[in-house]
Amino acid sequence: MSGRFWIRVGAISGGVAVALGAFAAHGLKQHLEPKSLEVFETGARYQMYHALAILAVGLLTLVAGSSRGRCVAGWGFLAGTLLFSGSLYALALTQISKLGMITPLGGVAFLVGWVALAVSGFGPSSIADKPSRIEV
Repeated sequence: MSGRFWIRVGAISGGVAVALGAFAAHGLKQHLEPKSLEVFETGARYQMYHALAILAVGLLTLVAGSSRGRCVAGWGFLAGTLLFSGSLYALALTQISKLGMITPLGGVAFLVGWVALAVSGFGPSSIADKPSRIEV
């Protein structure tokens, strides 16, 4: 995937995280138990962390070129966001406790993304092998 693709995905995910965080703080506060609100806010927080990670994947791809590791990292962060944060949002809103079984799968996807991103720094398409200018 191109760097621009990952930048778009990261920006959209970050925007959604801000919107959902604001929704939790202002719209859900009166409707959810404190524990459920905390669960929802955890989902938004992790979505934002990984939106920034997806942006990093996009920028690294623009600078150093596409690599399998960066692609796996981007998809891992995106899958983790959908599974981890998505399951926490659904759990907080529905109180269906079985949704909590999905959350660890998202955590594993996040870990895969971080390991893939770390590994992508090694090898022939690492940043050290590229000139230090970014062309958009």
